[in-house]
Amino acid sequence: MNIHYWLALTCLATCLHVQAETSFKPIELKDQELSELRGRFVMPGRIISFGLVMSSTWTNAQGATIGASTSLHLQNSVKPQFYVSTYSQQGTPQQGKPDTGTGIVLGGAGLGSGQGVVQSVRAAGDNNSALNNVDISISQSGQAPALTQQGSVLTATNPVSLSNAAGSVSVAINNGAIQMAIAANNNQGNSLQQIAQGGVLQNTTLLGGGNAVNNMTQLNMVLGNKLPSTEGLNSNLNQLKALRAAGY
Repeated sequence: MNIHYWLALTCLATCLHVQAETSFKPIELKDQELSELRGRFVMPGRIISFGLVMSSTWTNAQGATIGASTSLHLQNSVKPQFYVSTYSQQGTPQQGKPDTGTGIVLGGAGLGSGQGVVQSVRAAGDNNSALNNVDISISQSGQAPALTQQGSVLTATNPVSLSNAAGSVSVAINNGAIQMAIAANNNQGNSLQQIAQGGVLQNTTLLGGGNAVNNMTQLNMVLGNKLPSTEGLNSNLNQLKALRAAGY
């Protein structure tokens, strides 16, 4: 055994260990340094309009489309109210029975328990397309935009649903969450969008072929150019507090 060889290796390992500890030793940040890393904020009085739009569509291989959209706008109101619109389009009927999806997707039980924005597309078929999109739009204006509320009012006891050749869509409030679900016919798959507790979920599962799925959630905020008054601050704070009490 070469004693000098092993002694050299031991010294080298010790030097590398000391160097690693020195290189990766945590550095404590001072309060002033932390203040420069904190995110920016906007006083509630500058928010003159806040809106949310969520939509889902499913088009099968025959061209039939099923979908829905829901919107929320807070503007001079302390009560958050969702409005739902559904839409349906017939495809081109083909001779014979439509193809049935034969794909199998396993797992995924934990997708519904994630925090923040969770997006997933799982496909077990051919010639499919799927899009999950979350968009945030912030603009400035001297006045709030005009509101055009359309559709049915969504409440916990008044879900909205529709069915056609493509499948069925349902928009409901479930345990404080806004859920928009599509179940496609002929075992083609399903999709789910959900907003709850500050998180956004977009989940699509494709088991057949030739489907096109689109899930979109958009947050729109308009900031006023004028400085807010005390009354304006209290009014906007009440609007935001109402959202928290509703679970959003």
